[in-house]
Parts: sequence; structure tokens; C-alpha cells
Amino acid sequence: MNKKPRNAAGQIRIIGGQWRGRKLPVPNSAGLRPTTDRVRETLFNWLAPDIQQARCLDCFAGSGALGLEALSRYAGSATLLELEKPVAQQLTQNLQTLKASNAQVVQTNALSWLAQPGSEPYQIVFIDPPFRKGLLEQTLQLLESNHWLADEALIYVESEVENGTPPVPANWHLHREKVAGQVAYRLYRRESELKEQEDVA
Repeated sequence: MNKKPRNAAGQIRIIGGQWRGRKLPVPNSAGLRPTTDRVRETLFNWLAPDIQQARCLDCFAGSGALGLEALSRYAGSATLLELEKPVAQQLTQNLQTLKASNAQVVQTNALSWLAQPGSEPYQIVFIDPPFRKGLLEQTLQLLESNHWLADEALIYVESEVENGTPPVPANWHLHREKVAGQVAYRLYRRESELKEQEDVA
């Protein structure tokens, strides 16, 4: 049984795809909480029909567990946002180790980055912010209001059970949800505004 504290330097293991079984180092950083293997297994089963060639965004990349897993399963590209410099540097190194030329790490505050107008929309977005920092609601709103999302985009949200269901934009529909211990994880599908108007008409 692993008794190391959650924020200790350690490693993540990629659980599926071309790099299945590869272990990659994760630096010591307060609040770093990689998505567990069990949750990732479930999530990527949900995403299986959509992941190949998808443009992915990992908003609070941390260990890179979600973004790297997506790339291993043949996502088209991935952008990983990470605030902490040492963590971002390790992510860049891990991408180099994997020879993943279709990904980039951006060392930035995710909210500041999302506050800009979106350039090319993403088809799959991972949102697993540090817990108890109040970052989730603003992240969700910025993704929608600044046009970061493709029509029919899939948005994965990991949050504290204690906070209940997050307030998502009206055109996001809950696709799947599960709870693992203190963590609730949900997958939403975004409906395009055009489709919404057609439904109303």
C-alpha cells in the first residue's frame, strides 16, 4: 500500500494506448493530486469514441496524468496549462521523453489564459483544479464565454463531493458522472448555440 503523502515527489503511470505502462516522474508540489488510475480508466472508457485526433486542453495539468493519457490514446494534440514552474518544466521533459511533438506546455495561470479570446476551439477539455481554491466556476464560464470550445465538445470536471454539482453553462449537458471517495467526476457534452436554437424552434 502506498503510504506516501499525496504531495510527495513520485510518478504517474500511463494506463492505456501507445505508452501503456510507462512511468513518468512527478515533482513535489503542494496540492498536486494526480487523477487516480481507477478514475482515469473510467474517464477514458467514456472518451473512447471521441479521443482519436481530438484537440485537447488540460487546464490545470499538474502531473499531466490526463493530458498525457489522452496523447497516449492518439489524441490529435494537447495543450497543458500549469502555473508552477518546476511542474511545468517536468511536464515538458516528460513530453520530450515520450517524443510527443503534438503537445505543448504553457506555464501560466489558467484563468488568465482562458480570459483571452479563444483561437482554435478544443474538442476535449480536462478541468481538475486544486481543491478548495474556488477556481472551478470561473474556469467553466471562461471556457464558454471566450469561445474555447468546439461544438459538441466534451468537458471533464473533477471536483470535491462536498461542493455538489458545479454550475455549468446552460448548453452543457451531463453525459456521465461518478463518485470515488471525496472526488466527484463528471463528463459534459456542449451543445452548440445553433443546435439549441433549432431545438427551441
